[in-house]
Amino acid sequence: MIADPDDRVPTDSELAQWCEQLAELAEENNRVIATAESLTAGNLAAELGRASESGDWYSGGIVAYRKEVKYDVLHVPEGPVVSEAAATAMARSTATLLGADLAVAVTGEAGPETQEDVPPGTVWFGVYDNGSVETLHRVFDGEPEQVLASTIAASVDLLIQHAKAGTGDRDEQTPRTGEETS
Repeated sequence: MIADPDDRVPTDSELAQWCEQLAELAEENNRVIATAESLTAGNLAAELGRASESGDWYSGGIVAYRKEVKYDVLHVPEGPVVSEAAATAMARSTATLLGADLAVAVTGEAGPETQEDVPPGTVWFGVYDNGSVETLHRVFDGEPEQVLASTIAASVDLLIQHAKAGTGDRDEQTPRTGEETS
């Protein structure tokens, strides 16, 4: 799993192993997981859907690429969509819409252009876990493809950390609400 923001992008095989680990944790702890994606455009959902028995624990995902979808479907407040507020609303709304007790949302700018005065590599994560939402801010280096791969890997890592919570084995370095790392 990702230990810090400077870690390399995982191989496809490593990412598949992480998704299998998440599948096992979700099954063991009776978790229902959902995703909301902007910059990753459904690629996180595709990775989770490949894992074992995903139909039992993965409720589904919402791809909200356009601002209007974020505002109208996921109840993101008007304003910047690459923000903590957007990630929070996306995670909470997705969990509600898809009946999940654990959801991750990602919104960001992969590049190469700057959007809304947000530099490329900027990503906000929102994690809904049984009624509360935590956020995480990361800035990834690299080309857009590397930013996307890092975002997907970090999303799976966050889901694993939260799914472990049911076993009492949560990583103490997992960010709390409002905590920012870069």
